[in-house]
Amino acid sequence: MLVGAHVSAAGGLLSALRRGEELGADAVQIFTQSPRAWRPPAHDPDALAAYRAAQAAHPSVRATYCHATYLVNLAAADGELRARSAATLIANLRTATAIGSSGLVLHVGSHRGAGLDGFLAEIAGVLVGACDAVTEELGEPACPLLVENAAGAGGTVGRDFAELARILAAAGDDDRLGVCLDTQHLFASGVSYATPEEADSVLDALERSVGVERVVCLHLNDSKVPLGANRDRHENLGEGAIGAEALSLLLAHPRLRAGAALLEVPGDGDGPRAEDVTLARRILAEGRARWAARPRVRSAPARAPRRG
Repeated sequence: MLVGAHVSAAGGLLSALRRGEELGADAVQIFTQSPRAWRPPAHDPDALAAYRAAQAAHPSVRATYCHATYLVNLAAADGELRARSAATLIANLRTATAIGSSGLVLHVGSHRGAGLDGFLAEIAGVLVGACDAVTEELGEPACPLLVENAAGAGGTVGRDFAELARILAAAGDDDRLGVCLDTQHLFASGVSYATPEEADSVLDALERSVGVERVVCLHLNDSKVPLGANRDRHENLGEGAIGAEALSLLLAHPRLRAGAALLEVPGDGDGPRAEDVTLARRILAEGRARWAARPRVRSAPARAPRRG
């Protein structure tokens, strides 16, 4: 499993690789545009190709993941907002694919209490349609589109594995769609993994719902809020309510074969630091040692990150 971090792409896309290297990261995650703006930047095709080539040849940063803008809401009651969200998603997926990203992570949005049933078919249609549109436009398969689990606030979509599974099923279990599992969101939604038995239960639930093989990457975060608080509040590893030991049990679980664990922690206020990446690797190693000392469990095959 690669250990990486969300980094800024300010100053040009290639700066993200430099920042990842400075952190000692195996992988980086970037926004393809401002996370709180609708208008996507007009990326020069040569700049996109240059990033793709630099990523493929980079000696230490081995994969790039992208994150879609937070404004996307595929479950909005307002039809104009849904249409704008779909167009923005396509733009984000186009950029992510062009740079050879291993996946584009997406917050599906919120139905604001109206319930998922009325939006499920449309959400699935937009996800599949975005993949089709980018594939046709670029003449190559769209990079994986990864639906992220939510912390459970209000009417957010993806508040549990069952909702994620319903989205994937409604999309015909399209193999271009996968899941990004956020450790803080999982904890905030009421799921504990503080013991080996609880971590096993999480993996059992994943297998029964979305399928462990659909978990392409993790967002590795501790939590500022307690179990079941239903709030999205990240904390530095080992400094929050989850704790390093519980994180190690989930991160290193023998049945979890995600391609990368990506830090989205606050650091000193400017995002992940080199010391956070080092600690993440130590937590992963400690988790592997804990599981190695226990009876063997069934493993799922690894899903390697896609390279450009």
